[in-house]
Amino acid sequence: MNEIIQSLKERKSVRAYEDRPIPSEIKQKILLAAMEAPSAGCQQLYTIIDVTDPKLKENLSESCDHQPFIARAPMVLVFCADCKKWHDAYREAGVTLRDPGVGDLMLAVTDTVIAAQNAVVAAQSFGIGSCYIGDIMENCEKQRELLGLPPYVFPAVMLVFGYPTEQQKNREKPLRCSLRHIVHENRYHPMDGAELRDMLGFKAKNATFEEWCAAFCKRKYDSDFSREMTRSVWKYLEDDYL
Repeated sequence: MNEIIQSLKERKSVRAYEDRPIPSEIKQKILLAAMEAPSAGCQQLYTIIDVTDPKLKENLSESCDHQPFIARAPMVLVFCADCKKWHDAYREAGVTLRDPGVGDLMLAVTDTVIAAQNAVVAAQSFGIGSCYIGDIMENCEKQRELLGLPPYVFPAVMLVFGYPTEQQKNREKPLRCSLRHIVHENRYHPMDGAELRDMLGFKAKNATFEEWCAAFCKRKYDSDFSREMTRSVWKYLEDDYL
């Protein structure tokens, strides 16, 4: 199998790391790989915050839903969707312009996540595990304070990296849905109840579909952290873009 495809198939979220640092030259290669990502108009509408301060790591581990493994990760990167730097550059050039809007933010988020995934793929090629931390979008007020985020800079993704423990290497990767349920030809295809059950039924395992779906909804979609994320993202939008 093509080695890149094999790497993508093998990659899984890693939350426990060996107690050894990532060499500086490898870290630089991961960061440079992130910057090779495609971006809208080659604008690179993102800024990467390299978190090296142990105290800041601890604070982020608390502000991101109390996850201690974040503080223990050898490398922590926050990928920010950055609509500020180009806006400032235009103003520096004397251009009369509008304020950034929601469309600009969405484009910047797209750039940012593509760059983050490049970093993930690069890290995997060096045997370094990674985990996306969506909770960086929560607690808007606290994250702004911790990271010094000005208006028009949104923390879209946090990634933590480290060499996985043996247990993490051997942990089974969660199964994905079938291709037929994910890829729709030419236009969106709404799924009826039978198709939804067919798509997700394997996740229920020893429970009924109804039992599993209700529990998963409570744990994810209807959880406290999900509600906080919605509030926090809305706060960013209200303050900066609306």
